[in-house]
Amino acid sequence: MHELGVVFHIADLVSDVAKENKAEKIKKVVMQIGEVSTVVNDQLIDCWNWNANRTDLLRGCTLEIEPIPAVTYCEDCGKEYPTVKFGKICPYCGSEHTYLRRGNEVVIKEIQVD
Repeated sequence: MHELGVVFHIADLVSDVAKENKAEKIKKVVMQIGEVSTVVNDQLIDCWNWNANRTDLLRGCTLEIEPIPAVTYCEDCGKEYPTVKFGKICPYCGSEHTYLRRGNEVVIKEIQVD
């Protein structure tokens, strides 16, 4: 489960931002997580809740996740399509000359403080 490592990294980053801005309490962190990022959202939230209660700065802080749909682009026909439903093969022209355009991101979008 790499979600715990992701949580530690996120916690370190938001803690640094809070200290730089002299914030004493973080209320909420909003993450954007791609559909094919390999992060399991429920496990990430469980790890976050466990870790957040270990420090005063994060105690009670919620983690909100906004999903980013995975979209693949076909170089042959120039169309985009949903990656999870169709995979690497373009459903429009059958080409394998495709690449993931978005959907594997893990981004901190917002940090709310007191």
